[in-house]
Amino acid sequence: MDFVLSLAAAAVLTCAGNVWINKLYRKSKDLSFPKKISERAKFRLPILFVTLTISFYAANNDLWLIAAFFLLLLMTVTDFEQYMLFDAMTLPLAIIGLARIFWLGLNFWDGAITAILGGSIFVLLALIFKGGIGGGDVKLVAALGLWLGGAGLLNVVLVGSILGGITAVFMILFKHKTRRSYFAYGPYFTLTAIYFLLTA
Repeated sequence: MDFVLSLAAAAVLTCAGNVWINKLYRKSKDLSFPKKISERAKFRLPILFVTLTISFYAANNDLWLIAAFFLLLLMTVTDFEQYMLFDAMTLPLAIIGLARIFWLGLNFWDGAITAILGGSIFVLLALIFKGGIGGGDVKLVAALGLWLGGAGLLNVVLVGSILGGITAVFMILFKHKTRRSYFAYGPYFTLTAIYFLLTA
């Protein structure tokens, strides 16, 4: 996709994604900051536009990747803003990932087993850490398994966890959070997944 087309697609999908996010927020009763939606979303449009433009251009006309990047970047936004990963975005990511496997003739069992194992491991981690990992993270990891396979998902989880952990340490040191505060790891998995999908 050339740069001008990437700009146009990003502009359209930024507007569409913004409307979709606001609609999901209105319907949700589980937002972490329901009274600060506007405040926490003040940079949403420019961030979405820039990141969508760059990722669409880098996808090089791969419509499968373009669809994945759109959903992953929207999830990045909602998890940063409200600590929420919506099923309405995770489920299409999984379905498109599964369709991609069959359409391109990729290894179904690698994707399916990775999705099941990755999701199961994160369920156990969620039970162990009691709130440190949410159901949205579990579903995201399972969906990413369909896109990345075993080696790719392992890389995403390791790199995303390290980046998230480093950020969490700095936020605690600078007193933006405490050790008991909830920390959104979803964005570190989504952004790392975009990188590994581009370099696969």
